[in-house]
Amino acid sequence: MLLYLRLAWRNIWRHRRRTVIIVLAMGLSLALMMFYDGLMDGFNKAIAGNAVRVLGGNVQVHAQGYREKVDSNPLLPLKDDSSVVEAALAQPDVTAASRRIQTGGLVSNPEGAFPLNVIGIEASAEAPVSLIAEHIDEGRWLADDDQDAVLIGRGLAEALSIMLGDRITIVGSDINKQNRQRTMTVIGIYDIGLPSFEKGAVYISLAEAQSLFNLRGQSTEVQVTLDRVGAESQVITALSSFLSGYEVESWEQNYPELGNAIGQKTAVMDIFSVVIVMIAGIGILNLLLMAVYERTREIGLLGAMGFKPRQIATTFILEGAMIGVVGAIAGILMGLLLNGSMAQVGMDYSQFAGMTEYMALISGKVYPTLGLDNIGNRAAVVIVIAILAALIPAIIASRREPSEALHHV
Repeated sequence: MLLYLRLAWRNIWRHRRRTVIIVLAMGLSLALMMFYDGLMDGFNKAIAGNAVRVLGGNVQVHAQGYREKVDSNPLLPLKDDSSVVEAALAQPDVTAASRRIQTGGLVSNPEGAFPLNVIGIEASAEAPVSLIAEHIDEGRWLADDDQDAVLIGRGLAEALSIMLGDRITIVGSDINKQNRQRTMTVIGIYDIGLPSFEKGAVYISLAEAQSLFNLRGQSTEVQVTLDRVGAESQVITALSSFLSGYEVESWEQNYPELGNAIGQKTAVMDIFSVVIVMIAGIGILNLLLMAVYERTREIGLLGAMGFKPRQIATTFILEGAMIGVVGAIAGILMGLLLNGSMAQVGMDYSQFAGMTEYMALISGKVYPTLGLDNIGNRAAVVIVIAILAALIPAIIASRREPSEALHHV
């Protein structure tokens, strides 16, 4: 095998310029895949990082049985919610934890009515980590002791022609399934650039929600915000060992539509990347086909010396594999250089924030990662396609008759 490797390595550098071009093509393909992986990872972290600040934290803790009834927005009070908050804040990756009450309801005024989520929050605890608190367009953020006060989204305000200081009626069912309603004053309007979300959620103080839904001193959810997206599994494992009788879940479980959207972009890139490398693989096929015809006499000599057809074919396949390996190494180096540079300066996408709803969650620059999460699979694709591209030339070379090949001019 060592002899085959030495022959293959020598042969691929016979036409140095041609080989360098093919290696650069393969390497550039891999580098572009790494760049896309790093960019998408940066996008996902920017989008998911801001999404969890809107949707309710990286991790949510609910009472046992919540998952079975989640579609009906159940009011299942947590037992000893203060201890849940303390346990969450004790974790090293946690930056904030607060109690909430979240359920379905209806908001109405003379202009019409909208079904939505009514969310009672600990305003002072959520203010440092809430994206909504950063995007108060009119009025102010909630206070912990607010009564008769509601914070609404710009989308809802426009849909119902609501202005700051107007009165709206919130209707919902309390813990005993009794209808409750309360007319409140709009003290603030937030605008995060997501009209569909802004129409679907209003915020009141936790104290007001406890009174409205007959949950004195209780809450139905603890939201946990982490310092980075991706650390959810460690925190969930740690909390689950401390907390029994609770359901501890990540944002991906509670908001699967966001995780699915991110996953679909990754799947599309997996297909696109194979197509890119296959195009570069055509270059390897061309290179080795030319080598077969240029080295016809040499192939005949190898056959005359006793090389079997499969041994000759192995030499050409190893040449393709070596080009793939060299291309993969070159691609990794180019990808690391490109992503490392972009990770330092970032890419400003703020001007595209209005193109789609999810883009509104990107505030300012996106910082690509090094794109190493899928590097093993990406490099394997490059090498496999290089080997497959070498199969046809290898078969042609192995079928050459030594007597005819030696007399080839």
